[in-house]
Amino acid sequence: MNKKVMIISVVIVFIVAVIIACVNEIKVDNEIKLNKNDKTTKTITTTTNQERKDDDIMDGITLNYQSSIRIEKNGKVIYFDPYKIEGNLNDADYIFITHSHYDHYSEDDIKKVMKNDTKFVVTSDLESKVKALGVLEDNVLVVYPNEEHKIDDISFETIPAYNIDKTYHKKSYNWVGYVIDLDGVKYYDVGDSDVTDEFKNVSCDVIFVPVGGTYTMTDSEAARAVNEMKPKYAVPVHYGEVGSSTNADNFVNGLNDDITGVILK
Repeated sequence: MNKKVMIISVVIVFIVAVIIACVNEIKVDNEIKLNKNDKTTKTITTTTNQERKDDDIMDGITLNYQSSIRIEKNGKVIYFDPYKIEGNLNDADYIFITHSHYDHYSEDDIKKVMKNDTKFVVTSDLESKVKALGVLEDNVLVVYPNEEHKIDDISFETIPAYNIDKTYHKKSYNWVGYVIDLDGVKYYDVGDSDVTDEFKNVSCDVIFVPVGGTYTMTDSEAARAVNEMKPKYAVPVHYGEVGSSTNADNFVNGLNDDITGVILK
């Protein structure tokens, strides 16, 4: 009798061990699948599987708020649409403005970053306003869509930025996005735009793309378009006042695995 009880006990222990092993294997397998399919949100300090030379592409880049981007490369500081700047930095060598809406052209914030010799690149509706800030005429370059320019050693082109079915950003306004070339790396600040043919045809290494919807493309529209464009890095912007951080997360999660989504902090 005792021998039978012992045999039964051994069998029960064996069965329990097998069940536990199977459960753990299923758990590990599910974790692997989750890690494989779940797109990780990255910041500029996160190590990626890109080569180090690609990681250097994102060094010196910050998002102040909304679409306000600061790039510091080779001892020069470039701003796109400075907005909600904290403190008086007065460190801008170049300021690029995409259009005249308050969250892109803010004179109070421009004054916080501009210096006496800051060079401005602006759309035609902003020329007189910028000069009224005391900027010398030689330091103001007025641009229109579909142009190529060079300031000092910075080459750039202007891309039309507009809405297709909305009236907030009409094509006739001649507002733009910028593709700037820094040491052979192309950075594309889209500006406020829907997914247009001109937008989709841009070749770049890094794209700063609006994802908040309402006034621009949505996060899903942006992700689908960027997947076709195939930049190395994609940075969601324009979700600070219209939209939310959820839009940024959705955008990053919608990117293909060969594109690194970067949420700047």
